[in-house]
Amino acid sequence: MSCDRAGFDIDITLRRGEAEIATHFASGGGITALFGRSGAGKTSVLDMIAGVLRPDHGRIVVGGVTLFDSARGIDLAPEARGCGYVFQDHRLFPHLRVVDNLLYGWRLAPFDRRWIGLDEVCAFLGIAPLLDRRVRSLSGGEAQRVAIGRALLSGARFLLLDEPLASLDAARRAEILTVIERIRDELALPILYVSHDRGEVERLARDIITID
Repeated sequence: MSCDRAGFDIDITLRRGEAEIATHFASGGGITALFGRSGAGKTSVLDMIAGVLRPDHGRIVVGGVTLFDSARGIDLAPEARGCGYVFQDHRLFPHLRVVDNLLYGWRLAPFDRRWIGLDEVCAFLGIAPLLDRRVRSLSGGEAQRVAIGRALLSGARFLLLDEPLASLDAARRAEILTVIERIRDELALPILYVSHDRGEVERLARDIITID
């Protein structure tokens, strides 16, 4: 119940008007953090890795798999990248029960990428008691655990976590920090983690990349 330990090899540039977002880094397994002030372009970097935003040029390699390479004409579709994206605001489907949100990701995953099942995810994240509940009834911490579960069930080879603690109170932050540490240590998924909280990234990450 684990994935490739190899990490991120990123060298990308994107120009937006007068501004340029450019970053170049390589990291091993575990958690790599993008750290910097709001508006520095951290989320844009995640979007380029996920395939929802196209760099002007460069390359994106995750776990030894090339997702984008402008020189070689490679640009995998988002659904082919094996990316589990977890957002600050969860982005769960409010009209569905928790179990249906979780299975949405699983049903979209190619059969050969279904490396973890619903029962395993529920046990790992402690969300089995939530399965029949509506998303609107969940606390912030519960919703974030469900969002992480949906990402894992999508057959993710790696995770992108965009400020996953920003909207939580102190107790829920501690809860989700522990969940992220367990994913890092037990599932061996490469994780790219965005935050503007220095203490957060120093606790979690092996590599910290500052985005100005």
